[in-house]
Amino acid sequence: MATLLAKPSASITFTFNGELISAVPGQSVGAAILETGARTLRVTRFENKPRGMFCGIGVCFDCLVVIDGVPNQRACLIEVRDGMKVNTQVGGAWSK
Repeated sequence: MATLLAKPSASITFTFNGELISAVPGQSVGAAILETGARTLRVTRFENKPRGMFCGIGVCFDCLVVIDGVPNQRACLIEVRDGMKVNTQVGGAWSK
Protein backbone atom coordinates (compact mmCIF):
# COMPACT_ATOMS: atom_id res chain seq x y z
CA MET A 1 0.00 0.00 0.00
CA ALA A 2 1.33 3.43 -0.98
CA THR A 3 1.80 6.09 1.65
CA LEU A 4 1.16 9.72 0.77
CA LEU A 5 3.82 12.06 2.05
CA ALA A 6 2.86 15.43 3.48
CA LYS A 7 4.16 18.45 1.60
CA PRO A 8 6.91 20.19 3.60
CA SER A 9 5.78 23.30 5.44
CA ALA A 10 8.55 25.44 3.94
CA SER A 11 7.58 26.82 0.57
CA ILE A 12 8.53 29.48 -1.94
CA THR A 13 6.43 31.17 -4.58
CA PHE A 14 6.94 31.99 -8.24
CA THR A 15 4.69 32.80 -11.17
CA PHE A 16 3.85 30.76 -14.25
CA ASN A 17 2.14 32.82 -16.94
CA GLY A 18 1.20 35.32 -14.24
CA GLU A 19 -0.35 32.74 -11.87
CA LEU A 20 1.18 32.50 -8.40
CA ILE A 21 2.49 29.00 -7.62
CA SER A 22 3.79 27.56 -4.36
CA ALA A 23 6.75 25.19 -4.55
CA VAL A 24 9.01 23.21 -2.25
CA PRO A 25 12.61 24.45 -2.00
CA GLY A 26 14.80 22.24 -4.18
CA GLN A 27 11.94 21.31 -6.52
CA SER A 28 12.44 21.75 -10.27
CA VAL A 29 10.40 24.36 -12.12
CA GLY A 30 8.85 21.58 -14.21
CA ALA A 31 7.81 19.50 -11.19
CA ALA A 32 6.24 22.51 -9.47
CA ILE A 33 4.27 23.40 -12.61
CA LEU A 34 3.15 19.80 -13.14
CA GLU A 35 1.88 19.72 -9.56
CA THR A 36 -0.62 22.48 -10.47
CA GLY A 37 -2.11 20.34 -13.23
CA ALA A 38 -0.66 22.42 -16.08
CA ARG A 39 0.78 20.26 -18.85
CA THR A 40 1.85 22.67 -21.61
CA LEU A 41 5.22 24.36 -21.06
CA ARG A 42 5.91 25.47 -24.63
CA VAL A 43 4.37 25.45 -28.09
CA THR A 44 6.19 24.58 -31.32
CA ARG A 45 7.26 27.40 -33.64
CA PHE A 46 5.50 26.31 -36.82
CA GLU A 47 2.25 24.62 -35.82
CA ASN A 48 1.83 25.89 -32.24
CA LYS A 49 1.55 22.33 -30.94
CA PRO A 50 1.75 21.97 -27.16
CA ARG A 51 4.76 20.35 -25.53
CA GLY A 52 5.45 19.55 -21.88
CA MET A 53 7.54 17.37 -19.62
CA PHE A 54 8.68 14.25 -21.44
CA CYS A 55 12.02 12.83 -20.31
CA GLY A 56 12.46 14.88 -17.14
CA ILE A 57 16.27 14.66 -17.33
CA GLY A 58 17.18 17.43 -19.79
CA VAL A 59 17.64 15.34 -22.92
CA CYS A 60 14.53 16.03 -25.03
CA PHE A 61 14.09 19.85 -24.73
CA ASP A 62 10.28 19.55 -24.68
CA CYS A 63 10.07 21.46 -21.39
CA LEU A 64 11.65 24.71 -22.59
CA VAL A 65 10.27 27.79 -20.83
CA VAL A 66 11.16 31.45 -20.48
CA ILE A 67 12.54 32.20 -17.01
CA ASP A 68 12.98 35.82 -15.95
CA GLY A 69 13.02 36.84 -19.62
CA VAL A 70 15.61 34.25 -20.70
CA PRO A 71 14.26 31.74 -23.29
CA ASN A 72 15.22 28.08 -23.77
CA GLN A 73 15.47 27.15 -20.09
CA ARG A 74 14.81 23.46 -19.37
CA ALA A 75 12.14 23.38 -16.67
CA CYS A 76 13.14 19.86 -15.63
CA LEU A 77 16.68 20.96 -14.72
CA ILE A 78 16.21 24.44 -13.22
CA GLU A 79 15.59 24.63 -9.48
CA VAL A 80 12.72 26.93 -8.61
CA ARG A 81 13.63 30.19 -6.86
CA ASP A 82 11.45 32.54 -4.88
CA GLY A 83 10.02 35.32 -7.06
CA MET A 84 10.97 33.65 -10.35
CA LYS A 85 8.83 34.62 -13.37
CA VAL A 86 8.23 31.65 -15.68
CA ASN A 87 6.32 31.85 -18.96
CA THR A 88 5.31 29.44 -21.69
CA GLN A 89 7.82 29.53 -24.52
CA VAL A 90 6.36 30.12 -27.97
CA GLY A 91 8.60 28.85 -30.77
CA GLY A 92 12.38 29.01 -30.70
CA ALA A 93 14.98 31.22 -29.07
CA TRP A 94 14.45 33.98 -31.61
CA SER A 95 10.83 34.40 -30.51
CA LYS A 96 10.35 37.36 -28.18
